[in-house]
Amino acid sequence: MDDLVQTLALSLGAGWASGINLYAAILVLGFLGISGRMALPEGMEVLADPLVMFAAGVMYLVEFFTDKIPGVDTAWDTLHTFIRIPAGALMAAGAVGEVGAGAEIAAALLGGGMAAASHAAKAGTRVLINTSPEPFTNWTASVVEDFGVVAGLLVAIDHPLLFLALLAAFLLLLVWLLPKLWRGIKRVFGAIAGWFGGTRKETTPGGPDARALEAKSPGEDRGRPSAPP
Repeated sequence: MDDLVQTLALSLGAGWASGINLYAAILVLGFLGISGRMALPEGMEVLADPLVMFAAGVMYLVEFFTDKIPGVDTAWDTLHTFIRIPAGALMAAGAVGEVGAGAEIAAALLGGGMAAASHAAKAGTRVLINTSPEPFTNWTASVVEDFGVVAGLLVAIDHPLLFLALLAAFLLLLVWLLPKLWRGIKRVFGAIAGWFGGTRKETTPGGPDARALEAKSPGEDRGRPSAPP
């Protein structure tokens, strides 16, 4: 039973942390594995590879600075929608080890869902924070997120029941916050839709575009021969 709780906490924790800061999550788990602090499951042993940790370290440094620039952080989060969620699913599946294909698929679905939830919360919050003219809120949010990833993974490993309880509280809080974060989340996914399909600007009756056309029409018709009766 204890092993099941530990595996569940590690799997969900890896997915949740990946949605906030994937590179920090890889570094934490890789360091714990390479230092002997914990025995990584078979599917996660690759995280302790020095080459993987070096690449994650480089990307973490890039994100560390990018994440603190208003506007740039939202572009970074939008791009990482395609990276954090699949990676969270893979990390969660790797955490269950070689239990079986069914367990791995179930873990991937849960981990991907957790990554999507935490990523949406982070990206939506950042869009709203960026409405503030000063950069200090971005810096504070970035530091808190990084600290939360490290602390959350350590709690998941050392106190899995406590982590699962905190994770349930996070999900309840997210359900309450979603209507408030929706404007920010919609902007992120709107940017993604624009990348793939472009944006269409429609003219609504009585809107500014319609009024501009109405104001322009008399000038365009001036000098043109009138149609015969």
